[in-house]
Amino acid sequence: MSVAKRLFQAAWITVALLSTGLAQAGNPELGRAKSAACVACHGDDGRGIAPNYPVLAGQYADYLALALRQYRSGERNNPLMSPFAANLSDADIADLAAYYAAKRALVVPRR
Repeated sequence: MSVAKRLFQAAWITVALLSTGLAQAGNPELGRAKSAACVACHGDDGRGIAPNYPVLAGQYADYLALALRQYRSGERNNPLMSPFAANLSDADIADLAAYYAAKRALVVPRR
């Protein structure tokens, strides 16, 4: 197998692992400890303190991690979230995502 083909396969494996969240699984307990700043808007339970704050509880960890990485990089521009995410490490992001993903999701009753 050529070096180029091996590199191509390795790149696809890396992308697959990152997209499935298997590359770095976070620790929910560490995430709980790191979530102190999040509580002001997202509440103790991750369900938001008001309708204009997103519910984090029960969201997919991959989605939460992606959103935080995008806030950190500036790809998602939000004057509230960007400063919080700016100094998060990849491990911090994985831990926070695992913590909120493990929380019970908000269920809205059907009418």
